[in-house]
Amino acid sequence: MRAAVYRSYGPPEVLKVEDIDPPAIQDGHDDRVLIKVHHASVNPFDYLHRRGYLPVRPSNGLMKPKQHILGIDAAGTVEAVGKSVSRFKIGDAVFGNCLGSHAEYVRARESAISLMPKNLTFGEAAAIPTVALTALQALRDVAQIKVGQRVLIYGASGGIGHFAVQLARFYETEVTAVCSTSNLRWVKDLGADDMVDYTRGDFADNGKQYDIILDAVGKRTFFSCRRSLTKTGVYITEHVLYPKYHPAQLLLGSLMGDKRARIHLTQPNAKDLDFLRELVEEERIGPVIEKTYSLDQIVEAHRHLERGHAKGKIVIEIQKR
Repeated sequence: MRAAVYRSYGPPEVLKVEDIDPPAIQDGHDDRVLIKVHHASVNPFDYLHRRGYLPVRPSNGLMKPKQHILGIDAAGTVEAVGKSVSRFKIGDAVFGNCLGSHAEYVRARESAISLMPKNLTFGEAAAIPTVALTALQALRDVAQIKVGQRVLIYGASGGIGHFAVQLARFYETEVTAVCSTSNLRWVKDLGADDMVDYTRGDFADNGKQYDIILDAVGKRTFFSCRRSLTKTGVYITEHVLYPKYHPAQLLLGSLMGDKRARIHLTQPNAKDLDFLRELVEEERIGPVIEKTYSLDQIVEAHRHLERGHAKGKIVIEIQKR
């Protein structure tokens, strides 16, 4: 099979498309599903691992990567199933989380995928799993979002952010979205009640307070947002996006008696993917895709993502159906 492979840490150019042996359902992998990948997406997870960012090296290899294929989102069709798999059959269109999805075939756990939304293409479905799960779990589970609360999404035009805006709207909150000038209109159309252009001013200076502040791009510290939180408010940052500051934020916050800073690490699971699929099919939420690249353009896709300011998601077409 063809796959985007990296055998050393470094810039996007370390990625090469190679022909390698495909994975298979092996003994001991009874809960796995083999997926023919039609589309995948790129996430910060991918470029942080490709670059060999220090916090990921203990698990991925200190000097060179142990896992040679990136990608954690996929949409495709089931090619084979393990003996204990009961939710899927060969030929099902599925989407979800699986390590190594920048390849024509990938193995996934039954517990980390779901049937694909009926009203989406494979490309659209591939844009959903990681970012939508992150937004959902951060707002619902960590912040325990409630009707009528005031929610601010920083980085509202990014992958996590644009789903967070839609989910905050679904939970009937008052949503403030922070993004750049060029993104104001389409993010507003996602359901934001109020818009803040960060190129023209800092939301922390507007005198307003919020019950939830979700930093969806890892550009703010808890202490820069602290005065904008209510007394019972919650500030959330995504673990993988903000490795530089998060330990200090929690430690200092605790020492100061302020436990409003939270870190979220996404937990892939089929139940939440099923819930997201239902919302998509009801047209409550949906992905925004800025650009689709072919597998042969994987280097360009990484360059695009690493430049920042992507509008929604960047998707990779692995192979046609």
